[in-house]
Amino acid sequence: MAANRKLLAAAAACAAAVIGVTGCSSDSGDKDPFEGMSADKIAKKASNASKNAGSFTMKSESKEDGDQITGAFSIAKGGDCKATVDSGKMGHSELLYVNNASYVKADEKFWKARAGATIAGRVKGRWVKSPSSRAGGACNLDNMFESGKLKGLKRLDDADVDGKKAAVLIKKKGKETTTFYVAMDGKPYFLKVTNNGDEKGTATFSDYGKPVDVKAPAADEVVDQKELAGL
Repeated sequence: MAANRKLLAAAAACAAAVIGVTGCSSDSGDKDPFEGMSADKIAKKASNASKNAGSFTMKSESKEDGDQITGAFSIAKGGDCKATVDSGKMGHSELLYVNNASYVKADEKFWKARAGATIAGRVKGRWVKSPSSRAGGACNLDNMFESGKLKGLKRLDDADVDGKKAAVLIKKKGKETTTFYVAMDGKPYFLKVTNNGDEKGTATFSDYGKPVDVKAPAADEVVDQKELAGL
């Protein structure tokens, strides 16, 4: 369903195309744990570490075509995930991915914009279920932390992200600048990613490796996508 893809894209708007990490812990103190490494190598290390954590939480803020979008996204170690997205133009929506199916629940504003008034009335307050492939979705860690795109970076002065010391890496492409913040204490997880260009956005990451509980909705709260065909 197109609505599912749009919701996933919004939830991962600031990060889906730009991140990648590999595990390696360091009790560095004042020592630079990345001393002698190129910016690209630091980014690859971060990509592997973040991916190998298995679970995490991401919060995002972005501005697209004048619309302010905020999202919260959590992925469980087994690959299931959940997200909420709020958009000035599209309203509020929630997504669950569990047991190879996706579920979307949203307010009337969202469904009217995505599917029309008839569908909006039919699914009010309920989850819409459709089959889904993890391979192409936002739950896919290979997509979320894609190290292949982390090339041509430059390291700037270190910074602080919510009290954590971070290495700062930037990538410039035309008028667009993407900035990556990588933890310097403990494992080199991505802490934050910002994008400054025609589209502006920030994604912050936390709770790497912590359990995330994702459960399918009760059957009486679900409408199967097949039931909406032709409406």
